Amino acid sequence: MAETPVITVDIVSDVVCPWCIIGYKKLEKAMQRFDGKAEFALTWHAFELNPGMPPEGQDINEHMAQKYGATPEQSKGNRERLRSAGRDLDFEFSYHDNMRMVNTFDAHRLLHWAGTFPKTDEPQNKQTVLKLALFKAHFTDGKNVSDHETLAAIAGEVGLDSERAKSILASDEFSSEVRAIEAEWQDRFISGVPAFIFNGKFMVPGAQDSDVFARIIENKVLAAAA
Repeated sequence: MAETPVITVDIVSDVVCPWCIIGYKKLEKAMQRFDGKAEFALTWHAFELNPGMPPEGQDINEHMAQKYGATPEQSKGNRERLRSAGRDLDFEFSYHDNMRMVNTFDAHRLLHWAGTFPKTDEPQNKQTVLKLALFKAHFTDGKNVSDHETLAAIAGEVGLDSERAKSILASDEFSSEVRAIEAEWQDRFISGVPAFIFNGKFMVPGAQDSDVFARIIENKVLAAAA
């Protein structure tokens, strides 16, 4: 009996990127179509949308106007579209006027730590569980995912050692590793997120529809591995 192929999926993303969680949820639906046909090993890689964001963050409307030239009306319309897309994928975007864009470097340091744990037979590894919890914390619960106490608490909630998380956040541990990962993907011409790389060969940019992901997995990834 042939072994079930294992497909590696490298996901380059940021925890404050709405299209990153939308893209993941669409990928998730596509992966479910291959139950029994393929297994998927996910690894999340750091990308900072706003690496120069100060510790106090920035009002989201001010940020959107400054970075993208969006008017308040345009920003509101964009958020409504994201809410609608989220509902279709069972993810809640709870945007509010006082929401802030924050620095995510420390969140990426914790995600890198979570990625050092051995992969298990569970449906989601520790890194994926933490990543999804951070998406929910920012977009659904309105939490500050740059705050160290908040980050450590989220780590504890998903089964990681919160005290170990606190010690990482209080130091510069994993800083050089995260910087190196960010530089590596930039050198590989990843300038926007999300980006999904299958088996280290097939790069899919953006939050594609589930059908698109499924076709690429079937017709390119699995076909190349046959």
